[in-house]
Amino acid sequence: MSFIRPTLSDLVERARSDIEARLPGAEARLRHSVLDVLARTHAGATAGLYGYLDFLARQLLPDTADGEYLARHAGIWGVRRKAAVAAVAIVAATGVNGSPIAAGTELQRADGARYRVTAAAVIAAGIASLIVEAADPGAASTPAIGAELVFANPVGGVNAQANVTVVTTGGSDEEADDALLARLLDRIQRPPQGGTEHDYVQWALAQPGVTRAWATGNWMGAGSVGLTFVMDSRVNILPLPADVAAVEAAVNLLRPVTAELYVFAPVAQPIDFVIRALPDTPESRVAIQDELADFFAREAEPGGTIWLSRVSEVISLAAGEFRHVIEAPGQDVSAGPGQLPVPGNVTFVT
Repeated sequence: MSFIRPTLSDLVERARSDIEARLPGAEARLRHSVLDVLARTHAGATAGLYGYLDFLARQLLPDTADGEYLARHAGIWGVRRKAAVAAVAIVAATGVNGSPIAAGTELQRADGARYRVTAAAVIAAGIASLIVEAADPGAASTPAIGAELVFANPVGGVNAQANVTVVTTGGSDEEADDALLARLLDRIQRPPQGGTEHDYVQWALAQPGVTRAWATGNWMGAGSVGLTFVMDSRVNILPLPADVAAVEAAVNLLRPVTAELYVFAPVAQPIDFVIRALPDTPESRVAIQDELADFFAREAEPGGTIWLSRVSEVISLAAGEFRHVIEAPGQDVSAGPGQLPVPGNVTFVT
């Protein structure tokens, strides 16, 4: 039976009843009487104790536990909260040949995000490639290719502006409570089986930034396993080469020695939609696009099929939509092996 916390009013009434039961003829319900004050005081103190018991009752099981206690439950099962990761990029700085740029030099993005040079460099042939790491970890620290960074303090012989040329490692946020709970429940309900396809999925999901993963047996023949994944917290959910290498290195430490592992980034297969919806308003269009994005995040998988009946269902859930017709695509769309269906352009017609 679940714990039910009594209300303060219930506790006051209990205290009054107890006093009257133990003092025949006493009246504990007279406002501002000594007995009424005692009943209310006792109930107020007891309410705090019941509040603490209510808090403890929620922490007993992981699916109701608060973040700190959820992490303790997960730790007992060997499931660790994934830490935030800082983005790493290569930046092209220009200036006078021979001008040094020291390690630790700071650059800033237009929104105030800071990056630090991790290895000293010298301008040669008018340019220097700097390896920079975000000062603050998180998905928002991932810079766009071509983004302009500015040196926080002037560097002699070096132009103030520099541009991102390569993103080697994308940033990722600390794992949220709901994601940690999902992995913990999955670990409890589907324990390791010594190298099944789902084991590979669990190993991949344990890596920072990985939000969805898929494993396929006999990917390149008997004894081989194909493993692919995405990172939904980023603008571009497809993993970078460094992400693939990191997941591969981690899973290689856990996989059976006889398995041949292939870790790769899926190939995006955009699906364009032409939709006739009523009423056709800016708000309903945004709602439909949001529902489509959520649908693909939940149900799209490499080599899977996007069923138009399912798409029609999620469009019907969009706020403000009354009726609609999907004019394109005209049939269910299936992805090839290693291809991940993603939402493409959504065109609304009247």
